[in-house]
Amino acid sequence: MSEVAIAKKSAIVDEVVEKFKAASSVVIVDYRGLTVEEVTNLRKQLRDENVEMKVIKNSILSRAAVIAGLDGLGEVFTGPTAVAFSNDDVVAPAKIMAEFAKTANELEIKGGIIEGKVASIEEITALAKLPNRDGLLSMLLSVLQAPVRNVAYAVKAVAEKEEEVA
Repeated sequence: MSEVAIAKKSAIVDEVVEKFKAASSVVIVDYRGLTVEEVTNLRKQLRDENVEMKVIKNSILSRAAVIAGLDGLGEVFTGPTAVAFSNDDVVAPAKIMAEFAKTANELEIKGGIIEGKVASIEEITALAKLPNRDGLLSMLLSVLQAPVRNVAYAVKAVAEKEEEVA
Protein backbone atom coordinates (compact mmCIF):
# COMPACT_ATOMS: atom_id res chain seq x y z
CA MET A 1 0.00 0.00 0.00
CA SER A 2 1.38 3.42 -0.91
CA GLU A 3 2.23 6.09 1.63
CA VAL A 4 -0.49 8.34 0.20
CA ALA A 5 -3.16 5.64 0.71
CA ILE A 6 -1.94 5.02 4.26
CA ALA A 7 -2.04 8.75 5.02
CA LYS A 8 -5.60 9.00 3.65
CA LYS A 9 -6.78 6.04 5.74
CA SER A 10 -5.06 7.47 8.81
CA ALA A 11 -6.86 10.79 8.26
CA ILE A 12 -10.20 8.98 7.96
CA VAL A 13 -9.52 7.03 11.16
CA ASP A 14 -8.67 10.30 12.97
CA GLU A 15 -11.91 11.86 11.69
CA VAL A 16 -13.96 8.89 12.95
CA VAL A 17 -12.18 9.02 16.33
CA GLU A 18 -13.17 12.69 16.63
CA LYS A 19 -16.78 11.87 15.68
CA PHE A 20 -16.89 9.10 18.32
CA LYS A 21 -15.51 11.46 20.98
CA ALA A 22 -17.73 14.44 20.05
CA ALA A 23 -21.00 12.49 19.74
CA SER A 24 -23.47 12.39 22.59
CA SER A 25 -24.72 9.14 21.10
CA VAL A 26 -23.84 6.78 18.26
CA VAL A 27 -25.98 3.97 16.89
CA ILE A 28 -24.39 1.23 14.78
CA VAL A 29 -26.65 -0.69 12.40
CA ASP A 30 -26.55 -3.38 9.73
CA TYR A 31 -28.43 -1.99 6.74
CA ARG A 32 -28.07 -5.03 4.48
CA GLY A 33 -31.27 -5.62 2.51
CA LEU A 34 -32.61 -2.07 2.61
CA THR A 35 -33.66 -0.58 -0.71
CA VAL A 36 -32.18 2.67 -1.98
CA GLU A 37 -35.54 4.34 -1.29
CA GLU A 38 -35.55 3.09 2.32
CA VAL A 39 -31.98 4.27 2.93
CA THR A 40 -32.82 7.67 1.42
CA ASN A 41 -35.90 7.93 3.66
CA LEU A 42 -33.88 6.91 6.73
CA ARG A 43 -31.15 9.46 5.95
CA LYS A 44 -33.80 12.20 5.58
CA GLN A 45 -35.37 11.34 8.95
CA LEU A 46 -31.94 11.41 10.58
CA ARG A 47 -30.95 14.68 8.88
CA ASP A 48 -34.19 16.32 10.09
CA GLU A 49 -33.03 15.59 13.67
CA ASN A 50 -29.41 16.74 13.05
CA VAL A 51 -28.11 13.17 13.07
CA GLU A 52 -25.37 12.26 10.60
CA MET A 53 -25.32 8.76 9.09
CA LYS A 54 -22.20 7.40 7.42
CA VAL A 55 -21.25 4.07 5.90
CA ILE A 56 -17.67 3.40 6.95
CA LYS A 57 -15.41 0.39 6.44
CA ASN A 58 -15.35 -1.96 9.42
CA SER A 59 -11.53 -1.93 9.59
CA ILE A 60 -11.54 1.86 9.94
CA LEU A 61 -14.34 1.73 12.55
CA SER A 62 -12.49 -0.94 14.55
CA ARG A 63 -9.24 1.00 14.52
CA ALA A 64 -11.03 4.25 15.47
CA ALA A 65 -12.86 2.51 18.34
CA VAL A 66 -9.57 1.21 19.76
CA ILE A 67 -7.93 4.65 19.51
CA ALA A 68 -11.00 6.29 21.11
CA GLY A 69 -10.82 3.80 23.98
CA LEU A 70 -14.17 2.17 23.19
CA ASP A 71 -13.42 -1.43 24.09
CA GLY A 72 -16.10 -3.97 23.24
CA LEU A 73 -17.22 -2.52 19.92
CA GLY A 74 -15.01 -4.77 17.77
CA GLU A 75 -17.61 -7.54 17.43
CA VAL A 76 -20.29 -5.19 16.06
CA PHE A 77 -18.15 -4.17 13.09
CA THR A 78 -19.06 -7.06 10.78
CA GLY A 79 -21.07 -7.00 7.59
CA PRO A 80 -22.42 -3.80 6.03
CA THR A 81 -22.21 -1.18 8.78
CA ALA A 82 -23.75 2.26 8.97
CA VAL A 83 -23.13 4.61 11.87
CA ALA A 84 -25.46 7.40 13.05
CA PHE A 85 -23.76 10.20 15.03
CA SER A 86 -25.65 12.78 17.10
CA ASN A 87 -23.85 15.61 18.86
CA ASP A 88 -27.02 17.26 20.22
CA ASP A 89 -29.76 14.79 21.13
CA VAL A 90 -28.79 11.56 22.91
CA VAL A 91 -32.13 9.91 22.13
CA ALA A 92 -32.65 10.87 18.46
CA PRO A 93 -30.48 8.28 16.63
CA ALA A 94 -31.73 5.39 18.77
CA LYS A 95 -35.37 6.47 18.47
CA ILE A 96 -35.23 6.96 14.69
CA MET A 97 -33.38 3.68 14.06
CA ALA A 98 -35.70 1.69 16.34
CA GLU A 99 -38.82 3.19 14.75
CA PHE A 100 -37.45 2.58 11.27
CA ALA A 101 -36.55 -1.03 12.15
CA LYS A 102 -40.23 -1.68 12.98
CA THR A 103 -41.21 -1.17 9.33
CA ALA A 104 -37.94 -2.24 7.69
CA ASN A 105 -37.14 -5.65 9.16
CA GLU A 106 -33.79 -5.68 7.34
CA LEU A 107 -32.41 -2.88 9.53
CA GLU A 108 -30.66 -4.38 12.55
CA ILE A 109 -29.29 -2.36 15.46
CA LYS A 110 -25.92 -3.82 16.42
CA GLY A 111 -24.87 -1.56 19.28
CA GLY A 112 -23.68 1.93 19.94
CA ILE A 113 -22.18 4.51 22.23
CA ILE A 114 -24.10 6.57 24.78
CA GLU A 115 -22.24 9.56 26.20
CA GLY A 116 -18.81 8.02 25.65
CA LYS A 117 -19.62 4.51 26.89
CA VAL A 118 -20.18 1.40 24.78
CA ALA A 119 -23.87 0.43 24.81
CA SER A 120 -25.52 -2.90 24.11
CA ILE A 121 -28.48 -3.46 21.80
CA GLU A 122 -30.72 -3.58 24.88
CA GLU A 123 -29.45 -0.22 26.12
CA ILE A 124 -29.96 1.36 22.70
CA THR A 125 -33.50 -0.07 22.55
CA ALA A 126 -34.26 1.25 26.06
CA LEU A 127 -32.90 4.66 25.05
CA ALA A 128 -35.17 4.65 21.99
CA LYS A 129 -38.22 4.35 24.26
CA LEU A 130 -37.41 7.59 26.07
CA PRO A 131 -38.98 10.84 24.86
CA ASN A 132 -36.72 13.04 22.75
CA ARG A 133 -35.19 16.27 24.05
CA ASP A 134 -38.27 18.36 23.21
CA GLY A 135 -40.54 15.81 24.88
CA LEU A 136 -38.41 15.82 28.03
CA LEU A 137 -38.40 19.64 28.12
CA SER A 138 -42.17 19.66 27.70
CA MET A 139 -42.56 17.19 30.58
CA LEU A 140 -40.25 19.28 32.77
CA LEU A 141 -42.18 22.44 31.96
CA SER A 142 -45.50 20.85 32.90
CA VAL A 143 -44.00 19.60 36.19
CA LEU A 144 -42.70 23.09 36.96
CA GLN A 145 -46.03 24.71 36.06
CA ALA A 146 -48.13 22.39 38.25
CA PRO A 147 -47.28 24.00 41.63
CA VAL A 148 -47.82 27.51 40.25
CA ARG A 149 -51.15 26.43 38.76
CA ASN A 150 -52.20 24.86 42.09
CA VAL A 151 -51.33 28.04 43.99
CA ALA A 152 -53.31 30.08 41.46
CA TYR A 153 -56.35 27.80 41.92
CA ALA A 154 -56.04 28.08 45.71
CA VAL A 155 -55.81 31.88 45.60
CA LYS A 156 -58.81 32.00 43.25
CA ALA A 157 -60.82 29.70 45.55
CA VAL A 158 -59.97 31.83 48.60
CA ALA A 159 -60.90 35.00 46.70
CA GLU A 160 -64.24 33.48 45.61
CA LYS A 161 -64.94 32.35 49.16
CA GLU A 162 -64.17 35.88 50.47
CA GLU A 163 -66.58 37.32 47.89
CA GLU A 164 -69.32 34.92 49.02
CA VAL A 165 -68.80 35.87 52.67
CA ALA A 166 -68.87 39.59 51.83
